[in-house]
Amino acid sequence: MLRLALEAQGHAVIEARDEPEAVAALRDSQPAVVLSDLRLPIGDGLGVLRAAKEADPELPVIVMTAHGSIQDAVSAMKQGALDFLAKPVDPDHLLLLVERALAQRRLLNEYRLLKEEAAARRGGPHIIGDSPALRLAMTAIGRAANSDTTVLLEGESGTGKELCARALHDRSPRSAGPFVAINCAAIPDTLLEAELFGYERGAFTGANQRKLGRFELAQRGTLFLDEIGEMPMTVQGKMLRAIETHKIERLGGGASIQLDVRIVAATNRGLRQAVAARQFREDLYFR
Repeated sequence: MLRLALEAQGHAVIEARDEPEAVAALRDSQPAVVLSDLRLPIGDGLGVLRAAKEADPELPVIVMTAHGSIQDAVSAMKQGALDFLAKPVDPDHLLLLVERALAQRRLLNEYRLLKEEAAARRGGPHIIGDSPALRLAMTAIGRAANSDTTVLLEGESGTGKELCARALHDRSPRSAGPFVAINCAAIPDTLLEAELFGYERGAFTGANQRKLGRFELAQRGTLFLDEIGEMPMTVQGKMLRAIETHKIERLGGGASIQLDVRIVAATNRGLRQAVAARQFREDLYFR
């Protein structure tokens, strides 16, 4: 009866008999709304709710429950369900909730588009797309932006890690400060330390004048360390000290320089495996 009521209003309906079928449907299609009973032959509606939110944090989920299980429905709403329906379900009430869920989804999409257009006008990163994976990434960026913790982005080359780092910077309280990027794999090992920490005049042959490093150039902003997995072990030690003490020293200098920098790093290799192979410092990995 519910399917007929929905289809009569022009909605396409995909049915699933239990939690495994619902999870498969979420994987194989991109529903605009999920409607699930809390009691299922295999699994339960809370499992469907969790799977839906993992697939797309903004996906509206409506749960159905018997009158004796209202507390379960309240629990589902605390976990992200949009609303619940007590059984027997009134088709008219169901249609109203579905329309409300679709309207909310449209508003969220319009809001996201406006934010992207505003970022483009500011000259900031313009990440275009509406896939579940991208929405998950943008949700994570939004959560991380408001803190000042170090962030590690992992992914294959060409997947937009620097765009994500720039988006994180633009959404953070440091957005008015500089965004400074350095590719650790593109700079010879012998020069990387000087590029990061800077040097004083006479620090080494050819150092004819003082040069500020990327850390200092990123003061009150964000330092993006691309391909951090390629950083030499000797530089990793100085990087760890900089993160722990919020201070650096230029090469050839003795004065400590106080840092106010947020670090975002990226890698296209598995750093856990690099730690196990003793190619990357474990203490730095967990910082």
